Formats: sequence, C-alpha cells, structure tokens
Amino acid sequence: MSFGITIRLWGERACFTRPEMKVERVSYDVPTPSALRGILEAIYWKPSIRWQIDKVHVLKPVKFENIRRNELGGKLSPGNVKKAMKDSSYHLQTLIEEDRQQRAAMILRDVEYIVEAHIEFTGKGDENIGKHLDIFKRRSSKGQFFHQPCFGCREFPANFELWEGVIPASALNGEQDLGFMLYDMDFSDRKSIKPMFFRASLTDGTLIVPHLNSEEVRK
Repeated sequence: MSFGITIRLWGERACFTRPEMKVERVSYDVPTPSALRGILEAIYWKPSIRWQIDKVHVLKPVKFENIRRNELGGKLSPGNVKKAMKDSSYHLQTLIEEDRQQRAAMILRDVEYIVEAHIEFTGKGDENIGKHLDIFKRRSSKGQFFHQPCFGCREFPANFELWEGVIPASALNGEQDLGFMLYDMDFSDRKSIKPMFFRASLTDGTLIVPHLNSEEVRK
C-alpha cells in the first residue's frame, strides 16, 4: 500500500483491557486497533492525518501473567475539574495515600508484533502524503516520539523500530476466534461518545483489522 508503513513493536508486558471488566483488568489476547493507533500517534501525529490499522502479526505465543497493581479507587468529578478551570483559586487534588487500592490484573507477557498501517486524511490541513510518511519513517528509525508509547498502560512501555524486511512467520498456527474486540471510540457526537466493536480472529497469527467505515465495525 503506497500510503502504508510497517513497524515492529515489542515489550516485556502489555495490558489491553477488556471494557466489560469493571474492577480488575483482564487483557485481550492481542492489541486493540485503538491501542496501536495510540502508539503510532505517540511517534507522529498531525491534525490532518489519521492512522488506520490494517494488519497485526502476532509473532510470539500469547502468554498471560497475574499481577497486583496499585490503583486509585476513585476519580476526579467532571464538575470539580470544570470549576478548577474557571477558578484558579479552587484547590483540585486527589490524595493517593487515602484512595490507593490494590487490584489484580491479568496481563500479557513477552509480546512482539509487526503492525501494518496507513495514513488517511481528515481534511484539516496538509495532505502531502510523501511528507508525512518521510517524517514518520525518520522519527521511527531514530527512536523519536512525542511521548513514550505504551502497551495499554503507561508502566508497560513499547519498544519500536521501522520494519522494512520480510515479515517473519508467527509462532501461532490455525484459526482462533477472539470474540468481539473494542475497535475504537466514536467521537462523532461529543455529547454521546460510544464504543465501536468488531469480531476479531487470528489466522496463523495474523489479525486483519476492518476499515473504520466497514460494515464489520459495529457502532
């Protein structure tokens, strides 16, 4: 694909949380399209472009690990945040020591992926595709990023490198139905943000991601 890039991602741990798990985190078997889009945007993003994930090649066997993590039990209310934005004297805070909770999480271990993606334009600026691809390739080859890419949680950093060779064979074989997976969030109506899902399946370790506007994506 002329507008496309291929990038290798790897790390010690990852957690792509299933939204149906309310209290304790349980990761999907493979990264979600929105998580991968976030990694690419951490390396290079402009208002005029949007990253569309095409394929995810899972190179290593899927391994899970149970850990316990410290998290906050609550969160700041939107009303208090708005009040602090309007009044600089308003004191907005969360006391970690009073709100800390230890929760279990089922995460992925020793992950490695090769991701194929391409650029689409949003109609909000520069549409010079060659320029955007050159900048991304230069930044990814030098290990540059706007903020540290991560595998779902900030404590699980993602290593990356531009991939230009032959995609190696996966350690996984056969068909595997992963069920419905979170695709992304629909921000078309800011007053009613809704999740989007698609039916995910692995074929010999490869996940083919449908296009955002495909009928396979349920909104």
